[in-house]
Amino acid sequence: MKDGMNPERVTGEPAGDAKPILFLVAADEPLLDTLERDLARRFGADCEIRCAREADTALSELAELAERSAPVALIIVDRDLPGTTGVDLLARARALVPTSKRILLVERDYSTNNPTVSAMTLGQIDFHLVKPWIPMQGLYPAVSEFLSAWAATREPEFEMFRVIGPERGTRTHEIRDLFTRMNTPFGCYSPTSPEGEKLLTESGQDSSNLPVVVRHDGRVFVDPQDAELIEAFGGGTRLEPGVHDVAIVGAGPAGLAAAVHAASEGLRTVVLEKNVSGGQAGASMHIRNFPGFTWGIGGRDLAYRACEQAWLFGANMVFAQQAVALRPSEGSHVVALEDGREVTARVVVLATGIDWRRLDIPELEARLGNGVFYGAAGSEARAMTGEPVAVVGAGNSAGQAAVHLARHARSVTLLARGRSLASSMSEYLITELDHAPNVRVRLSSEVVGADGDGRLEGIVVRDRASGSTERLPVAGLFVMIGGEPRTEWLAGVVARDERGYILTGTDLSAGSPAETASRARMHLETSVSGIFAAGDVRSGSVKRVAAAVGEGTIAIQLVHGYLAAVPA
Repeated sequence: MKDGMNPERVTGEPAGDAKPILFLVAADEPLLDTLERDLARRFGADCEIRCAREADTALSELAELAERSAPVALIIVDRDLPGTTGVDLLARARALVPTSKRILLVERDYSTNNPTVSAMTLGQIDFHLVKPWIPMQGLYPAVSEFLSAWAATREPEFEMFRVIGPERGTRTHEIRDLFTRMNTPFGCYSPTSPEGEKLLTESGQDSSNLPVVVRHDGRVFVDPQDAELIEAFGGGTRLEPGVHDVAIVGAGPAGLAAAVHAASEGLRTVVLEKNVSGGQAGASMHIRNFPGFTWGIGGRDLAYRACEQAWLFGANMVFAQQAVALRPSEGSHVVALEDGREVTARVVVLATGIDWRRLDIPELEARLGNGVFYGAAGSEARAMTGEPVAVVGAGNSAGQAAVHLARHARSVTLLARGRSLASSMSEYLITELDHAPNVRVRLSSEVVGADGDGRLEGIVVRDRASGSTERLPVAGLFVMIGGEPRTEWLAGVVARDERGYILTGTDLSAGSPAETASRARMHLETSVSGIFAAGDVRSGSVKRVAAAVGEGTIAIQLVHGYLAAVPA
């Protein structure tokens, strides 16, 4: 084979076809032959495979593919290339095909000076593959995951729902965010666009009552409530009759972990969630430090998997049902829902997490969903393509949102009140932000105002050190400044700290209702016997996804002990 691209070495259809392209680069011909052959065996029918041996030839070919918008899905590059490195080639390729997933092919080496470690930390690569590989065990599952990650960044080929509504409308945004968190493919259409007008006509509707949602089978929803759309997706909103062993309030990481373990261990379990599963973690674009996911996982993907797992074990998952009251009683407790229904359970696990803290600036509240968003970077990122945006916050969620938005927006400004990110954000995210060319971090800064004709057009930023203000033109503002527990509905029921977080175990004060209890409270038990708390809503909790999962798991072990000691 000649150096560089061999025109005959193309497996699959020509680039003009819509098949995803796997682009392989390695100077070692036997390595390249083996990789091509193994990938073709599994993916050749659905993907086009192209190969190159030289960096310059590869870049030239990628530029040609980019020119005709060919779908380059994966670029797999050997670490060692003549005259350059695989990391450098992937960095240069990123400028040509920014949506492709970049994979570095490396020898197994767990030393900390392996360039793969720094390349991943700096965001220079998306994944890595270890050579030599066993196709069925190492190569095929990994490449399938890479392709899935690439596909998730593209417009869906199949739309389960089509939303017709004003692009910047508040309710349109809420529905878009709901479908994003539900992990369901959808499309959004302006009512004045040719596609939107056609959809309205075909569904027998007009633009007088928007948004309109059309399901893939033609079913039409006019200005629907969340519960209608969740049911149309196949999600549960209905309660099973009878007394449950455990009622879990909240379907974030703690609640889902509790549901998985409770249902799998034979407890009759119901999960009550005011929205859909995921909690704040569901808004995290990329969680890299959750054990077991080598290259990280999106928050909504993690929530979706845990939700499906709990359901398969038999948990009754009830969405779009907010708990509004809790009435403890001897031997069982009653949770009242917003729609008037009630759930009775022997044990209640409170895992309601926290809601995003608001900035409470009138000019921002007036534009909520119309350029101003609390969380929601995942559902709104594409709408910000080519626009300047700002993110407010100094935690991991804000950092992840800034990195994700940078792939779509023209520029991203991260605004943090403190003088450093080190105490609140993981080091890998700080490093990635530092190396993102279109991200600017402004410390000691806060938003004090906003403007725009209906929708957000600019924000006023104050420098906390000097007191000076500056108008920053932005099309989107994503606020992620920590959370508040929103436990007002539990006032007078369970003991809470001064900020509203639920007190448990030894944190209960001497003056709490637990003082006169016949037994000491267990670690995650509240001031009321048989009511437990887990995750971010609990006073003193560690605000990390893995910690919330651990608490949800531990809570169910404590529940078993409680149920064994209390007669049914």
